[in-house]
Amino acid sequence: MTLNEVTMTDFGEILKHVGEFGRFQKCLVFMLCFLSFFNAFHMFGQVFMGISVPHHCNANWILEKSPNLTEEYQLNLTIPRNEHGGYEQCLMYTPVDWDIEAIQRYGLNSTEECRNGWVYDTSQQKSTLVTEFDLVCHRKEQNDICQSIYMLGLLIGSLFFGHLADRIGRRPVILISILMMFAFGLGAAFVTHFYIFMVLRCFVGIAMSGVLINNLVLVAEWVGPSQRAYATITGHTCFAIGLMVLAGIGYAIRNWRLLQIACSAPSALLVFYIWFLPESPRWLLTKGKNEKAKNLLQKAACMNKRELSEDILKQVKEEKRTKSGNMIDLFRIPLLRKKTLIMCSVWFVNALVYYGLSLNVGSFGLDIYATQLIFGAVEIPARLGSIFALQFFGRRLSQSFYLLLGGTVCLITTAIPKELSIVTTVLAVIGKFATASAYSVCYIYAAELFPTIIRQSGVGLCSMAARVAGIIAPLIRLMDQYHPAIPMAIYGSAPIIGGILCFFLPETKGSDLQDNTFDANGISRPDNLPTDHLFSNSNILHREKDEKSTRL
Repeated sequence: MTLNEVTMTDFGEILKHVGEFGRFQKCLVFMLCFLSFFNAFHMFGQVFMGISVPHHCNANWILEKSPNLTEEYQLNLTIPRNEHGGYEQCLMYTPVDWDIEAIQRYGLNSTEECRNGWVYDTSQQKSTLVTEFDLVCHRKEQNDICQSIYMLGLLIGSLFFGHLADRIGRRPVILISILMMFAFGLGAAFVTHFYIFMVLRCFVGIAMSGVLINNLVLVAEWVGPSQRAYATITGHTCFAIGLMVLAGIGYAIRNWRLLQIACSAPSALLVFYIWFLPESPRWLLTKGKNEKAKNLLQKAACMNKRELSEDILKQVKEEKRTKSGNMIDLFRIPLLRKKTLIMCSVWFVNALVYYGLSLNVGSFGLDIYATQLIFGAVEIPARLGSIFALQFFGRRLSQSFYLLLGGTVCLITTAIPKELSIVTTVLAVIGKFATASAYSVCYIYAAELFPTIIRQSGVGLCSMAARVAGIIAPLIRLMDQYHPAIPMAIYGSAPIIGGILCFFLPETKGSDLQDNTFDANGISRPDNLPTDHLFSNSNILHREKDEKSTRL
């Protein structure tokens, strides 16, 4: 028996001899935690780079009439007041060819949009994307569009790097993604046109997706099932710590170019991954790279202080591999189709409110840096607490509760007066806690709902739904120009719908993982059906008809 005949089930037995979570796996998780930590910088760094600052139209034309005017008096003469008593940010009085005495005597009444640019208050923020590229007034939506373009990069990356990792391996894709994040992230700090910045951010998003996907996959394929959830949640927790550190970096660096460098440069520190990051032995086995897989497993066993003899590898029994499916097959079977549609909806609404709150951190009335720090801190107990919720309350109830809680507090926020900023922030923090917990739950729930032969396609489709929500979330913020409560109303109502839909899903706590689509459809598997026909839709449909006929 050669090593390339080892199946995934047999590999689990070998992993028990190697050590399911020994020193080797702990070092791997520790290394990948750095990636999760730095990912937070790229994911939400633009929140601080694109901070809006007080501004008004450039009205220096009046200085030609009287160069000794004070700044306050100049604004009184040239900028109209808004309904709150402050100066308009996007309107100015139309310049006239009068002398200063006539202007002071009769005043100006006709207004127009800013014609000579804007003047910004840089006393707090030295330089931002807003001040550098004039992302105000009729161009203010471009800041949110840029964030959506970044999310589009995540979607493109999930489609591209997921397939590439199956072809060339997890390790090279992670290394390529790190290099891309460093190069394009650093390059974005030196652009002179905002559209180039958007394109580079899109490429950073593509690279980020390659890291996110293969980071989790590499952990899942090296760590045994008993510790897999804890290893995954550890990465999520390090991401939350990164969010907290980002708040401190943003507070210390008030220049967007320097902040972009600070967010991108640390990726260069991960260059040592070239020598230490291991490949997935499971992937090596599927590609017939037997010797490399054997050497890697023996190295892991040595680090874990375990004995892995040649006899252990040779004793593995040969099994015929089950035919795998694709995303189209998810919709051919009625019960599996229902699970797929509901889980895609759950991932979509969860991502919508998570990114909606995270990217809207500066609009809750309190200091943006303090709010970001709190938002990052609350994710730590949220991620860790989700493990205990899954153990005590099950998957369905936990998923539904967190979504309903997050949606409810977002809806309550719409009724809170703007002056009560502390109350608004507290509710937003509760919403962030709920959605972060729901995010951790949905990863585990989705993996248990889909059968083995189509699990990767099912989880991949759910992830794509979440990426689409990430693209839409920043654009929803643009609707506040019609009414300030509209974005939070959408962020609140969507997860409530998702939470209700969860009750139509089966509970998977304590259940064995489904291996084929007969299990997923609630049909007993025929004993005489060949393994490679387990996924045949026609066989399943005929089986359904036979069982219905029997019942009749």
